Amino acid sequence: MPHQSAPARKPIDHTPRVIVTRHLMPSVEQRMRELFDVELNEQDIPFTREQLIKAMQRADVLVPTVTDRIDAEMIAAAGDQLKLIASFGAGIEHIDIAAAAARKIMVTNTPGVFTDDTADIAMAGIIGVPRRIREGVGLVRSGTWTGWAPSGMLGRKLAGKVLGIVGMGRIGQAVAHRARAFGLEIAYTNRKRLPEALERMLGARFVPDVDTLVAEADILSLHCPLTDDTRGLIDARRIALMKPGSSIINTARGELIDQEALIAALESGHLAGAGLDVYPDEPNVDRRLLKIPNVMTLPHIGSATAEGREASGEKVIANIRFWMDGHRPPDQVLVGL
Repeated sequence: MPHQSAPARKPIDHTPRVIVTRHLMPSVEQRMRELFDVELNEQDIPFTREQLIKAMQRADVLVPTVTDRIDAEMIAAAGDQLKLIASFGAGIEHIDIAAAAARKIMVTNTPGVFTDDTADIAMAGIIGVPRRIREGVGLVRSGTWTGWAPSGMLGRKLAGKVLGIVGMGRIGQAVAHRARAFGLEIAYTNRKRLPEALERMLGARFVPDVDTLVAEADILSLHCPLTDDTRGLIDARRIALMKPGSSIINTARGELIDQEALIAALESGHLAGAGLDVYPDEPNVDRRLLKIPNVMTLPHIGSATAEGREASGEKVIANIRFWMDGHRPPDQVLVGL
């Protein structure tokens, strides 16, 4: 966190009007009521684009979530009093950061609090897809299971397989740490190679390019941010490079994968399965994915723990209070990051 000995600007001289776009944890909302002139979304119905614009025309501080798309046109329509967008969640691709900076609107997020939660869900896919957990649950629930058999419900063991991790930030490292305990060989690619000491600690091997990694991986797990460079990163060409019978786990952003290419590879059997917590057009999930037996389809629950959501709300409050006092918030998002 930057040194906070001197304010970068004057503290605000009034209680800020804070508009929150979704229902948050009760303790977080109660604290907001105590500190701010807050408007809460107690019905938890997502704002439309028009509602977001109207909120931006009235609020001093907007508290959106990662599903609220805030583009340059919306920022241009914001009122002059809007000076802070204190986003709930680590992702920032839903906000046009450059447009906000041009209007002198500060943007903050809540990084770090969902690392372990998301890594746990990724591990659910890493374990569950090779062992066909979703198919097994469906078999029992359907009432058609006929009992144990030597050749029944055969999956793939984890030990000795290669887990390819795309993006070795906090979450990627947390996944590597967990996966090592299951005997998986960890290979990763990242914009910058990790320090050698950290690689040794994680038991991770650096692979310099995505093509090589996907060709080596038995299980591919995505943990990179969504940018212009990573949109459609796992496309038909790269899926074709993957081993027959391999699988993909995605707990990052749905747009990282070319969904048509993924479905084609699953339907053909080239990929043995997939574990998906995110989708390109949420909350819409392509019906073809639901029909493929070995696809775990989760409702974007990577961060869905009470502890994580409360910690994220507390970070939002801290960012607003730093801004109110004239200090730089600890989680300010800078242009170009």
